[in-house]
Amino acid sequence: MRRVLVTGLGGAGRTTVAAATALAAARAGKRTLFLSAEPGEVLGAPVAGRVDAPAAVAETLWAARIEPGADFRAEFLSLQQRSSAALDLLGARPLEDEELTDLPGSDQFALLRALTVAARGPWDVAVVDMPPLRETIALLALPDQLRRYLRRLLPRERQAARALRPMLAQLAGVPMPAQWLYETAERWDTELAGVQSVIESSNTNVTVVAEPGPAAADALRTARAGLSLHGLDVEMIVANRCVPEGSPDTWAAGLAAQQRKCVDQWVTDWVVRGQAQVCEMPHLGRDPRGLEDLALLETEANCASDESHFHTEDDARLGSLVLALHWDREERGPDPWWVEDVYATAAERARQIEALADTDNHWHGRNGVLPAEPDPVDDGTLVLHLRLPGAVKEELALVRRGDELLITVGPFRRIFPLPSALRRCTVAGAALEEGVLRVRFTPDPDLWPRGR
Repeated sequence: MRRVLVTGLGGAGRTTVAAATALAAARAGKRTLFLSAEPGEVLGAPVAGRVDAPAAVAETLWAARIEPGADFRAEFLSLQQRSSAALDLLGARPLEDEELTDLPGSDQFALLRALTVAARGPWDVAVVDMPPLRETIALLALPDQLRRYLRRLLPRERQAARALRPMLAQLAGVPMPAQWLYETAERWDTELAGVQSVIESSNTNVTVVAEPGPAAADALRTARAGLSLHGLDVEMIVANRCVPEGSPDTWAAGLAAQQRKCVDQWVTDWVVRGQAQVCEMPHLGRDPRGLEDLALLETEANCASDESHFHTEDDARLGSLVLALHWDREERGPDPWWVEDVYATAAERARQIEALADTDNHWHGRNGVLPAEPDPVDDGTLVLHLRLPGAVKEELALVRRGDELLITVGPFRRIFPLPSALRRCTVAGAALEEGVLRVRFTPDPDLWPRGR
């Protein structure tokens, strides 16, 4: 099942683009689910239905509303029921459904749960209307971060004595709080792992919506580094509300020229130098509303998936939104964060992978981290690669802390647990060149076995 997460800059029309994408998939014959927390009538009527019981909108198109309040109450009452023994031990008074109101942050967890529920459904395509771009990056990074917190606060090795706790509970006559705590943490970790697997799946892609212009270009440059830092795969950039070119009106012509310059730069940055596509959606001269307007947007969209500019008339690859998204693609193309081996020959790479196969050192893929490679200039040095297109040195910070690497790019931060081979090394230096961060590690003689 394909999952398309549609986000974008605030006010850029991401909900409209998400709805148009869902309609495009449905019109292509795919069983499509559209998820949104917005109360508007972008589909011509308010989005109704629950995630587990969506409402039919059109042929092969269903829609569901994500309701954070109802989700929070259901989850809280379920947690309260499971921990009733411990709460009784403390003399706590249970809360009733009527007295519960959702707390800040409940909408993010509701969206993640809706995403996992949709992933188990009978859909060919699920299109999710996500929050604004920076919030979406933080949201999609949340499961990995929470799992790290759980591992630090409740290490698995300290759970080895859990087998004794039922015996102690029988002797004491009351349930042991520590047992409940570890069981709850284990359940949370399992649920978070499920969400993380959906996010990191090769069938989950991000579409970013922006209204072309200088401000949007700056915002996307910063966000692009954040997306890469968290290994999020961007399928498409949608340049929304593009005004027609060739207008005799001076104001409209100037705006169209500014938008064209911005879109052409996005084609260079995201298509020529990356793996994403750029799709240009027209301005209808009104707010799109209803299935007819969404269908018009979809058919009028021009999309670029190679280095040619999509405003050339003789290019056969001009296509609609549904054609650009490749719904029938079975396998994803080359990893957008993979970098050609610039240090080692193919033979050296093979030797490196074979030598370190048992050290959990082969990082790559959705995390955006490449295998540590031998540097022929300094024998024994390992170089870790991370693609960060859009990053600048002034906004980049790198800190080694124990067995982890803390990387900060502008407002975004990620903590990478180092594989075992690099834990026995010290950081010798780092450099950011052409959008690739290279971190050099040298073996620590006190930690590496002699003779290696």
